Amino acid sequence: MLLATFGTLTWLRAVDHPDLLAPSTFAAIQAWARIDPQIADAVAVAQIDPDLADTAAMTEAYGLPLAASANCVLVSGRREGVERIAAAVVRATTRADVNNAVKRLLDVRKASFLPMDRATIESGMEYGGITPLGLPAGYRVLVDARIAAPDPTADGMVIVGSGLRRSKLALPGVLLGAAPGVELVDGLALA
Repeated sequence: MLLATFGTLTWLRAVDHPDLLAPSTFAAIQAWARIDPQIADAVAVAQIDPDLADTAAMTEAYGLPLAASANCVLVSGRREGVERIAAAVVRATTRADVNNAVKRLLDVRKASFLPMDRATIESGMEYGGITPLGLPAGYRVLVDARIAAPDPTADGMVIVGSGLRRSKLALPGVLLGAAPGVELVDGLALA
């Protein structure tokens, strides 16, 4: 079933295309749709060339507004010997404030990006496709509040990873901000 067109991509209902999602991402979307049936029609997936998974290449190749894209990075820190991990999700036109906002939210002395190998193994997702939907249960999911505020250049949509490099998810930013387990944070991103 065709959901919408955005840029030059064809977007389909994600719940109908598990082959285009990491297993944990598909499970998270299914669970969310059981709680809120509108999610089945609101979360879309589109197949892309995996060599174009990086934000700049993808937006240019598929005619998408950069403001619609969001990046999800995994960050960790330790406090009293206990590791704390979070996903920080910010618009592609900004960058995550890891050294201040994320560090403060994790309540750690130092926060740093999770090494790529560890991030992909633990998340069960591919590098370039990590998404806030379907991360391990112990991870906090921090989403910059600007994602939930509709950006007119992006038609209120946000594009995030699908867990795989060969596809992307699109959904209204306000819905991503209300996804199960998401913490909306003012000032998570730096312009």
